[in-house]
Amino acid sequence: MDDTNKPLARLGWGTFFQEKFDVLNEPGTVPARVISESKGSCQLITADGELTGVIAGKLRRHGGLDNVFPAVGDWVAVKPLPGEDKGIIQVVLPRKSKFSRKVAGELTAEQVVSANVDNVFIVSGLDGGRNFNLRRIERYLVLAWNSGAVPVIVLNKIDICHDVNDYISAVQSIAPGVAIHPVSAKERLGLDILRSYLTEGRTAAFLGSSGAGKSALVNALLGSERQQTGEVRGDDRQGRHTTTKRELILLADGGIVIDTPGMREIQIWGSEEDLQGAFGDIEAMALDCRFNNCRHESESGCAVLEALNNGHLHPSRLESYHKIKKELLFLAAKEDQNSRLQEKMRGKRFSKMVKQFKKDR
Repeated sequence: MDDTNKPLARLGWGTFFQEKFDVLNEPGTVPARVISESKGSCQLITADGELTGVIAGKLRRHGGLDNVFPAVGDWVAVKPLPGEDKGIIQVVLPRKSKFSRKVAGELTAEQVVSANVDNVFIVSGLDGGRNFNLRRIERYLVLAWNSGAVPVIVLNKIDICHDVNDYISAVQSIAPGVAIHPVSAKERLGLDILRSYLTEGRTAAFLGSSGAGKSALVNALLGSERQQTGEVRGDDRQGRHTTTKRELILLADGGIVIDTPGMREIQIWGSEEDLQGAFGDIEAMALDCRFNNCRHESESGCAVLEALNNGHLHPSRLESYHKIKKELLFLAAKEDQNSRLQEKMRGKRFSKMVKQFKKDR
């Protein structure tokens, strides 16, 4: 790595990004990482400090076609403006990983929540109410495995939970092979194991519902009250969305965290293959089914249904598997339809350009 870029190593810069940046060959630009973003602008950090980045016109015009608008955690090539704390974002560098979900509503489109993340910390609160939900954790795991990052499950608020081992066992049943760490942000318990993931230049994104304690954990790791936290409602233990935007934060000992607002709904984004990570147990059982195209619904010789009948598979887990698989198949069909429509529109635009060209001649 070039000596001038060594200060960026603490921000997660490495050979992968250096090679991509060199290939761009954009004169006058420097690498920067996105700390936070809003419509039309981003807060960036470079080797020389922070800048407000404005998206270049060419990126604004063409970025939507390939979903390459800057997201928190992205590396970009920015052209600093002389004498100003601003710069023009020319290009978003290729991502090592990205945590995405489907945008809310009827539109079939990808929303990148965070980029270039090494670990996804899926946080659940053990204080009752809806902060602990196995089905919700399963949905997060599907998105996490699709992201290219490694999921880690964090069970917060063990200081007010009397049956922590029962919760751990429940999570183990739906997340085989995934690391599970019981912690308490309030009492500073179990934080060293989280810090072990956050060595210099490594990034972890905190995800979970409002009230689970994501911002409290970030504060505990920071050793300060930088992130605003709030009380949870007494009836369902849900928080009040004290985190209002995604933000990348540097830790004193070298790690990087991304705090995110609580997600009211987890819209699945990915492909059917992503079920392998979150539902590896069911996918493994399916290998013993009599038919390769077994749907695990009523077929004879279905190993999955046999495991269900023998009590080796919980009905709610199989129901969740079917539900998420159905969503992924529907998503794939919608994406295919959208691709055909976009290709048709491009064809029409090209034909129109040809006709106009002939007319002008």
